[in-house]
Amino acid sequence: MKKTLTTLLALAASLAMGTAASAADKLTLQLKWVTQAQFAGYFVAADQGFYAEEGLDVTIKPGGPDISPVQVIAGGGADVVIDWMPSALASRERGVNLVNIAQPFKSSGMMLTCRKDSGIKSPADFRGKTLGVWFFGNEYPFLSWMSQLDIPTDGSGGGVNVLKQGFNVDPILQKQAECVSTMTYNEYWQIIDAGLTPDELVVFKYQDQGVATLEDGLYVLEDRLKDAAFQDKMVRFVRASMKGWKWAESNPDAAADIVLDNDASGAQTEKHQRRMMREIAKLTAGSNGALAPADYERTVATLMKGGSDPVITKKPSGAWTHMITDKAL
Repeated sequence: MKKTLTTLLALAASLAMGTAASAADKLTLQLKWVTQAQFAGYFVAADQGFYAEEGLDVTIKPGGPDISPVQVIAGGGADVVIDWMPSALASRERGVNLVNIAQPFKSSGMMLTCRKDSGIKSPADFRGKTLGVWFFGNEYPFLSWMSQLDIPTDGSGGGVNVLKQGFNVDPILQKQAECVSTMTYNEYWQIIDAGLTPDELVVFKYQDQGVATLEDGLYVLEDRLKDAAFQDKMVRFVRASMKGWKWAESNPDAAADIVLDNDASGAQTEKHQRRMMREIAKLTAGSNGALAPADYERTVATLMKGGSDPVITKKPSGAWTHMITDKAL
C-alpha cells in the first residue's frame, strides 16, 4: 500500500510539473546575428533557469547575413528582436513601428580599423581612401559620421570609396581597403588572429568620435504593447534577460561556455568566445536594462546629421518606452 501511495504521489508530482511546463508562456526572440557571446545574456537566462522562473518558454532564433530582424518581426516570426537603434529608427520612419523596450548595451562596440601603413592618422586622412562598410542597416552610423566630417561617400572627388564589406575582414588583410568596419568584441580580433599586430593598426572607436549610436536593444511592435498580457510577458522576459546579462558579466568564461553549448553550427571556438564575452561585458556594464534618454537623444542627433541624405529626416515619436523596464527592474 505504501509503495502504491508513493507511486501515486510521484505520478501526481510529475503531472503537476508537466502542467506547469505546458503552461509556460511561449516567446520567440530573434537575434541580430549568429549564436555568439554578443547574445550571452539570453542564453544564460535560458540555461540558468531564469526564464523558467518567470514562467517563460523562450525560443532563441539565431540570425545571419540573410536574416533581417525587422523583416522577421514584421512578418510575425518573432515577439521581440535585437537590433541596433539606427536600423530600428530608420525602419520606424519607413512604417515598421518598432519600439525599444530595453537597452542592455550601454556603450558602442563599433570601430573603423585601419592599416597604419596606409598613412591614416586621423579621420581627416580618410579622403581618397577605400573604407569597408557593413550594410543591411549597419551602414547608418558610418554614413552619418562621414556626413558630419563633410566627407562624400558617393565616389565624388575629395571623398572616400565605400567598399560594401562582407561579414569578414578580408579587405584589410588583402589590402583591398585601407580600413574596415570592426566590433571591439569580434572582427578586430579576427584581424589580430590573422597576423597583424595592434601596432600595425589605427583604431577609431565611434564612441570616442562622438558618433556612437545605441546597439543591441530589445524591440517589439508598437501595437502589441496595447495588450496587457503581452506587456506582462515582456516584463518577465526583460527581468530574466537582465539577470542573465549580469550573471554573464560576473562569470564571463562560464557564460561563453553556455554560448558554445548552444552553437548548433559548431563554428565558434572557446578562445574567441571567451575573449568576446570579456569585451561584451564592457559594453553591458553600467546598464540595468532601462534606456538612458540622453543616449537616445545622442543617437537621434547623430542620425539626423546626415546632410542631404540623413538616416532619419525627423525626430521620432514613441520610439522607446520605460513601460516594461519600470516594472521589470
